Amino acid sequence: MEAIILAGGLGTRLAGRLSGVPKSMAPVAGRPFLEILLSQLKRARVTHVLLSVGHLHEVIEDRFGATFEGMRLSYVVEEAPLGTGGAIRAALSHATEEIALVLNGDTFLDADYGALMRFHAAEGADLTIAVSRQADIARYGGVVVEARRVVGFQEKGRSGPGWINAGAYVLPVDMQWPSRLHERFSIETDFLAQEIGRLTAAAYEAQGFFLDIGVPEDLDRAQQELARFAR
Repeated sequence: MEAIILAGGLGTRLAGRLSGVPKSMAPVAGRPFLEILLSQLKRARVTHVLLSVGHLHEVIEDRFGATFEGMRLSYVVEEAPLGTGGAIRAALSHATEEIALVLNGDTFLDADYGALMRFHAAEGADLTIAVSRQADIARYGGVVVEARRVVGFQEKGRSGPGWINAGAYVLPVDMQWPSRLHERFSIETDFLAQEIGRLTAAAYEAQGFFLDIGVPEDLDRAQQELARFAR
């Protein structure tokens, strides 16, 4: 298994909490957040992780080097911010398997990623999106799910319960990206939301705990909520 972690975020909203480290290295329950994600991938028997890095990437490389608990680590460095989509596209060009698991470097999902990969293979879809049921989707925007398929998206701001994009995907390495996309683009708004009509996107309904550490109050929550996972 091969995985990509998007670890190049600037962490603008967390600037006062980061003390010279990139967002994915924010300390959570005594460990860098990225280390918690890497530990998840190790448990899922991932053998190679491509770290998409940019801002303060030297901090990440100095901490982890070329391996983590036996997993091989490679670094794909953004010379300028590429957005989530541009970063994924660049990292996929360095992948060697037919499909790759992709994680956001600022979200935690308590999921069996091996099961996610098997689900994708069984569904025969173009790609798979992990979705999480939340009591209020206003901050994240919603995902419309029908019969294990993602069929649409709802914009942020709409309150109430529903499914959200949990920040984990399975994508083919040879994904056919539309020619209209620029070098920098968002996987969520510029690709998925625009192309959902032509793509077959499977919805993996993850039942485990989900947390996005992108704002200070949720980074504070993570210190307690993720303590059981930071081992």
